[in-house]
Amino acid sequence: MKGFKAMDLVTRVENQIESEQLLRPGDSIVVAVSGGPDSVALLHLLFVLSGRWGWNLTVAHVDHRFRGDESAQEAEFVRELANRLGLRSEIAHLDVPRHIRETGKNSQVAARELRYGFLHQAAASCGASRIALAHHADDQAETMLMRLLRGTGPSGLTGIPIRRMEQHVELVRPLLRIYKSELLEYCHTHQLAYCTDSSNLETKYTRNGIRLDVLPYLQQFNEQLPQALNRLSVMMSAENEILDLQTHSLFEQYVAVESDFAEWSRNWFAGVHVALQRRLIKLILNYLSIESDSMDFLKLEQLRDAIVKAEPSNLRIDIGSNLILTREYDRIKLHTYVVPAGPYRYSLQRYQSELTVPETGVHLECAWFEGTLSASLQAFDKEGHCTVWFDADELAFPLTVRSRADGDRMNLFGLNGSKKVKDIFIDAKIAPSCRAVTPVIADALGRIVWLPGVRRSSVAPVHEGTKAWLQMKLHTKEGSLSPC
Repeated sequence: MKGFKAMDLVTRVENQIESEQLLRPGDSIVVAVSGGPDSVALLHLLFVLSGRWGWNLTVAHVDHRFRGDESAQEAEFVRELANRLGLRSEIAHLDVPRHIRETGKNSQVAARELRYGFLHQAAASCGASRIALAHHADDQAETMLMRLLRGTGPSGLTGIPIRRMEQHVELVRPLLRIYKSELLEYCHTHQLAYCTDSSNLETKYTRNGIRLDVLPYLQQFNEQLPQALNRLSVMMSAENEILDLQTHSLFEQYVAVESDFAEWSRNWFAGVHVALQRRLIKLILNYLSIESDSMDFLKLEQLRDAIVKAEPSNLRIDIGSNLILTREYDRIKLHTYVVPAGPYRYSLQRYQSELTVPETGVHLECAWFEGTLSASLQAFDKEGHCTVWFDADELAFPLTVRSRADGDRMNLFGLNGSKKVKDIFIDAKIAPSCRAVTPVIADALGRIVWLPGVRRSSVAPVHEGTKAWLQMKLHTKEGSLSPC
């Protein structure tokens, strides 16, 4: 921090953006602005740089409705700030207290869940490829200390990532190497007004307690503790990356995988370094759509011990989360309880209004329209995985609704070439139990046109000249528009 002046901050942030390739020329970027000094400084810095980089900035703000008039005033402050800069703004007023009551989640988790959901909606509405967040070096130090106190492992010591993909949008943090004091000095130098969140002084929140009480106390023993914690994060990120690369390499070479199980050699696994054994187990669990981070260290060690020990040569263990470990001599297998539906095949004729697959409980609702429908085009723009529109004249009828077959491939909408249906399920992180009940819809030419609830194909998209419209909706036994 010493040796840097506020006037140098623009250059430092730009160098960070270039070296980490956080942003690219011409990017459309959603900037999350709470109204506090950190996010105000971030917005101003990106605005200053946007002329040179050609960025299209959109300001996004969430009123969580926690603090009544204070949070409403912050929302208006951010709106006016965006207007002064000539930027588009997206302001959301979300009823987080109600979400807490309905879900039972704690306030911080509930607020984050709704906030990030809105940020992704804002990114989609303005075609942004990146969301810029104002986390800074002091936030990183607090996160590291919180994780240490909770007993984190090596991957947890990587701290807040400077970049991360989420829902096909990249979250970037250009200020992660900048300290709070520097941002405050920047705001003061450039006469930038900002809001002060009164809840930041309430130590009932863990992070506030760390910031206000724990860190100042520990700095009596090391006044450079925040810097030390940030250095630790940088070092662990690099070491975690190389371990992850080794783990994925071993996984690809030695672990046989299908949609609902993974299998490998016990003898091979026993010879792998223990650090990589733990990572391999977590990677396999993630592949099987099991949240490995929810498995505590003792349970993970019990699972690893059951795999590597010499005896017994045959065993079967229910490890929870709908998952079973089986061992038959040298073969280890982790698999789910999935009972796949029997093979089925149904025809769906042109102008047919509905179809039910009794084997899985899936119900398809079809609506047919003729002529040029501008309203339908608007609806198409908002289609989701469970509702899709087709140009009916570009489909070959009858359609076939069937169970998945080995070798199925689909041409994905928006991508060149085809992809295995099995890999589409995996990439979309569709749970094995959902994969078993998801039908395949193909036309009379054998082209797979839709995996309901997952992805649509590039076949028969609607366009300005479409005259015959087919809208299909997916319903499950529970009546929802979700396959699982």
